[in-house]
Amino acid sequence: MYDIAVIGGGPAGLTAGIYAARAGHTAVVFEKNYPGGQIISTHLMENYPGFPEGISGFDFGDKLKAQAERFGVEIVTANTTGVEQHNGYRAIKTDAGEFECKALIIASGATPRKLGLPGENKFTGEGISYCATCDGAFFKGRDVCVVGGGDTALEDALYLANIAKKVYLIHRRCEFRAQSVLVERARAAANIEFLLDREPVEFLGDKEFSGVLIREKNTGETQNLSVDGCFLAIGYVPDTAYLNGVVNLDRSGYVVAGEDTKTGSNGIFAAGDVRTKRLRQVVTAVSDGAAAALAASEYVEENK
Repeated sequence: MYDIAVIGGGPAGLTAGIYAARAGHTAVVFEKNYPGGQIISTHLMENYPGFPEGISGFDFGDKLKAQAERFGVEIVTANTTGVEQHNGYRAIKTDAGEFECKALIIASGATPRKLGLPGENKFTGEGISYCATCDGAFFKGRDVCVVGGGDTALEDALYLANIAKKVYLIHRRCEFRAQSVLVERARAAANIEFLLDREPVEFLGDKEFSGVLIREKNTGETQNLSVDGCFLAIGYVPDTAYLNGVVNLDRSGYVVAGEDTKTGSNGIFAAGDVRTKRLRQVVTAVSDGAAAALAASEYVEENK
């Protein structure tokens, strides 16, 4: 029986673990992948306070993990499959067994959104990637494309421009949702070409990935775009399938919780990208983690 359990080992979850342990509570963090969350796939994080030259996402995540372990947080590599509410405690079901806690913090984040097009599953990991900083090095000196119009898509295109020979940026609209500074940087890059008002229709290839069939939205005309790699940056889906009936979710599947991180379900709190919020950044995730740990600690103390 742990005092506080955290599902998710990203910045929000590890921060929650740190604050919970430093408050004198037994704390455990469940993470299905490597601790650090989405940030470990970021080549350079420039907007987190205290790092004037920036820091790689992997290094940042690794430091968070080491800090949590230093304060006695137990980190368990396991995929959470369900949560049950009981009188006085919560049961967390994982592929590594069942665990119990007095208070629970949900910080499971989100996963990349897929297009669901023909060939996507076939070539995922074999030409199609959802993480430019993870897989970009495999395409050094080759032609690639990025699909999307938000900050992540522009950041991926700029990152790949330093590695690939040519980067095509495919966006279904004529304007971007991304910050203007990123758009201007991409326009200034000699090897980035914008393909606007276009959308992917199919991923091509026989045994090996060979490109993308794209369609011009206004005319309906299609063309085969020959590339060696395609990076999808079209958003994320909250990792909340295991929470069915446990907490309230909004229409997009995010946990309904305010700045106090309280979900409305007794003894359960939500932090980071998984909860309803306006801004999803590392700085807001760690803030959530601290707030959730405080709320969970108060709950544990009040229910001794």
